[in-house]
Amino acid sequence: MSKESLFVISLFPYLGALWFLSRIKQMPRLALFGFYGTLVFVGVTIPAAIYAQVHYGKPLADVDWLHGSAESFLTLSNILIVLGFRQGIMQRKS
Repeated sequence: MSKESLFVISLFPYLGALWFLSRIKQMPRLALFGFYGTLVFVGVTIPAAIYAQVHYGKPLADVDWLHGSAESFLTLSNILIVLGFRQGIMQRKS
């Protein structure tokens, strides 16, 4: 199985997990936005990879400015997840 096929298949369980997480009342909203932000990262990375291949003839990982820009969406998503869970823990303690 190719890595592209595996990637596409992996989106379905992730979408299912997001669906269930969005129905849990105790789920911190900020963390949930972070998990949805991961989909934004995927949505940005795919066109960026295509652009890198067509315009530069290289994989995305070899075009630093484009790769870094795409990865910034993943970093932002991770920050939202951490802050969301931190917020949830702080609310539980008080």
